[in-house]
Amino acid sequence: MEEERFVTPTFINNDQSEISLRPKIFEEYFGQEKIKENLKVFIEAAKLRHEPIDHVLLAGPPGLGKTTLAGIIASEMGANIRITSGPAIEKAGDLAAILTNIDENDILFIDEIHRLNRSVEEILYPAMEDFALDIIIGKGPSAKTIRLDLNRFTLIGATTKTGMLSSPLRDRFGVSCRLEMYTADELSMIVKRSSKILGININEYGANEIATRSRGTPRIANRLLRRVRDFAQVEGVDVITSEIADFGLKKLEIDHIGLDNIDRAILKTIINKFNGGPVGLDTLAASINEEKDTIEDVYEPYLLQLGFLQKTPKGRCVTRHAYDHLCIPYEIK
Repeated sequence: MEEERFVTPTFINNDQSEISLRPKIFEEYFGQEKIKENLKVFIEAAKLRHEPIDHVLLAGPPGLGKTTLAGIIASEMGANIRITSGPAIEKAGDLAAILTNIDENDILFIDEIHRLNRSVEEILYPAMEDFALDIIIGKGPSAKTIRLDLNRFTLIGATTKTGMLSSPLRDRFGVSCRLEMYTADELSMIVKRSSKILGININEYGANEIATRSRGTPRIANRLLRRVRDFAQVEGVDVITSEIADFGLKKLEIDHIGLDNIDRAILKTIINKFNGGPVGLDTLAASINEEKDTIEDVYEPYLLQLGFLQKTPKGRCVTRHAYDHLCIPYEIK
């Protein structure tokens, strides 16, 4: 179900063209102004010292541009970037192979770093602190530890779940950045920039219409832009206006604040079957035929952010704001 959603912030197969839309320099990267300003200072200082920038941790929900920001840091530093992910590094030897092949001042980007195996994570500690790799040769009483010197590098870690990072790993990052959801104005600028790259004609009102329904996430904004383009071309419209954008997004069942049919189904299930809650996560998952983890990680965050859903010790409850949005009469319990 998640893969069919146009408003899921996670990367799906249809997003391959998103890579071509990623900014390469800070001037093309809209939003996250405080983070950008600080990173510019850290990068400039590192270049003046002829050193790699300190290790950077990028945290925040999926689709906000953590991978893009890592690429910009590498570009601004004039460094090569090696990209991998926590789940892809299964054994300590896999990470050791990557680290020993890193050149001086290179950047290693590990996406979803909180999913690193603990035995793999321990290899990172001396690598991040001392630029060294401790290798154990042999087993039992005859085992020996050999320390290999590594080239100086920068580790950029990205995580959607900061709380799952171990304290020893989190403390070794010198720069920690928490990315925030984007405003409609920022997303509108992103939509207009992407439309130029894709060769799509769009006016201010069309860009705003897409931006307001993008749930504060650039990845969703770019995805909706491409789908609205499809409707505009089939309808024979040369310029995406607010009218054609509204027409296309209604066809996709995405309302004016970015809720889709699955979001509304979750809210209506709690309202109609459980009198607005509270309802336990297991019961809710069974009621809508969905996995618990998917509800908690994919569907709930935006509903919680809007204040449509509340987590209580007894379970999930739908708030009055959700009743009003769905035009369902609210009865005080």
